[in-house]
Amino acid sequence: MDYQAFLIKYGEIALKGKNRYLFENALVDQIRWALGPVDGEFQVHKEQGRIYVESQSGEYDYQECLEALQRVFGIVAICPVQILEDQGFDRLKEDVVNYMKRIYPQCNQSFKVHARRARKSYPLQSMEINALLGEAVLEAFPGTHVDVHQPELLLNVEIRERIYVYSQEIPGLGGMPAGCNGKAMLLLSGGIDSPVAGYMVSRRGVSIEAVYFHAPPYTSERAKQKVVDLAAQISKYCGPIRLYVVNFTDIQMYIYDKCPHDELTILMRRYMMRIAEHFALKDKCQGTITGESIGQVASQTMQSLAVTNQVCSLPVYRPLIAFDKQDIVDVALKIDTYETSILPYEDCCTIFVAKHPVTKPNLKAIQRSEQKLKEKIGELVDAAIDSVEVVEIGGGQ
Repeated sequence: MDYQAFLIKYGEIALKGKNRYLFENALVDQIRWALGPVDGEFQVHKEQGRIYVESQSGEYDYQECLEALQRVFGIVAICPVQILEDQGFDRLKEDVVNYMKRIYPQCNQSFKVHARRARKSYPLQSMEINALLGEAVLEAFPGTHVDVHQPELLLNVEIRERIYVYSQEIPGLGGMPAGCNGKAMLLLSGGIDSPVAGYMVSRRGVSIEAVYFHAPPYTSERAKQKVVDLAAQISKYCGPIRLYVVNFTDIQMYIYDKCPHDELTILMRRYMMRIAEHFALKDKCQGTITGESIGQVASQTMQSLAVTNQVCSLPVYRPLIAFDKQDIVDVALKIDTYETSILPYEDCCTIFVAKHPVTKPNLKAIQRSEQKLKEKIGELVDAAIDSVEVVEIGGGQ
């Protein structure tokens, strides 16, 4: 069946009081962006507490459009809609029965008609519409029956300037529209965890930028491309992403030469956080995001996380902090980043891992080790920042 439109249902946005329109506008903007690459022309508009996506020509790829909408945060349900012109109630009964015959040709389910009369000049009241349309459906489908409490099928009829008929609710992602709750900088690696962390924070309405630490020649161009591909995949959900590619080789080698090897992971992590925060502040982000989970590796013990946090002035958001690995893998599979994440191209975090890293670092000991770096570390950090490569991802949608 050809649907001319989709009714978009949202959840939390409805509770936003006087600021509700701001969240609705953000959702409309995100829907328009998500539909950019979909063949066809669409009008996204608000109407009396509803958001509709309407095909301008009627010619579009239904499945492609639906998949794009299912990647938009803030949408709780997507309802394919048939739009009818008001040509009198007898014609409405006929059209509704024809709709049921096309969608449910062998209908023997219990059903309920739920009419909403948004146009108050319509000559029949909602209860009358329910009763008369229910009677027409019963006559057309003798095997079905009405159940007003727990129907298997809910037939919705909304009377507006035109009449909208729908009966399917396809689940969306929920959450909040991207960009309505600020912006944060994601430390993005080629692993499984950090793309999932970015996805989860973005689901709460946060725009994402990202920084990746590259270590040529120890890490290859394929490792960098892997991260670009991961950023492109999560941008389908989060919106456009600016990716900073930082050459971290000289910093890593200097730490490797000057400091105890069991502290390498913590020391490198502290300098990564400093550099990530530099770009976060530059771009007016309200925090940084990492994919850390308590106890997963040596740098993610409670003590290690505390030592890492000590160099940060912005909040560090760790949405995976209480997840186990399978929890994270499940989300990665859902958002299609897993297969890319497991490609065998190592990043700088895995190349320079110590054989026996410290798991309970002492802050004062770490700070003493950093004193050994005073001669050149500032110069190396500045050089890394000045030579950063910026990749704009997802802006073409």
